[in-house]
Amino acid sequence: MRKSRFSEEQIIGILKEHQAGIGAKELCRKHGISDGTFYKWRSKYGGMEVSEAKRLKVLEAENAKLKNMLAEHMLDVATLKEMLGKDF
Repeated sequence: MRKSRFSEEQIIGILKEHQAGIGAKELCRKHGISDGTFYKWRSKYGGMEVSEAKRLKVLEAENAKLKNMLAEHMLDVATLKEMLGKDF
């Protein structure tokens, strides 16, 4: 996945500008982002503080690591079952 050119702190700052009363179209034009990007950010980071966003990023990384470990384990189990099922 492509890395954003904006950090979580910057994204939350932009969303706080919107909460302060600046329109979405104006913010998008000012920061050079599309409407879709703005609304995606708002759905993901809306109402968050910077510390919460950092914690979310850590949890997402941990979740990805655990999913990878589970997939490897399931592959090992499937391989062992296949090997035990064969006649030697």
